Amino acid sequence: MKKLPTWAGRSEFEYEGSIATGTTIYYGSGSSTVVSASQYSALLQHFKGQSPNIGTSRDRAPEGSVGAWLQKNITRTAIASYVGAILIHEGYATKGYESPTIKFK
Repeated sequence: MKKLPTWAGRSEFEYEGSIATGTTIYYGSGSSTVVSASQYSALLQHFKGQSPNIGTSRDRAPEGSVGAWLQKNITRTAIASYVGAILIHEGYATKGYESPTIKFK
């Protein structure tokens, strides 16, 4: 189990697995969500070489943001603050020069 700060660093969450094998993300008071390896692959392919807004808003993720993509393709729950942190931790992206962007490799 790995523990990371959320995108904004105001709290922490835990996850197990990896982007290559899929993850189970644990957050809040006993909540969890699964992101499969194929879902990460689709996310990485969609944003390859781009620097989109991370889109951590729980109810208003900007169009074209990672958060909007996650809510459309994986879960309606706002998980961008966790997925963004995992992408950076595992070396698939970096924080963009302009906050709140994420730069995909």
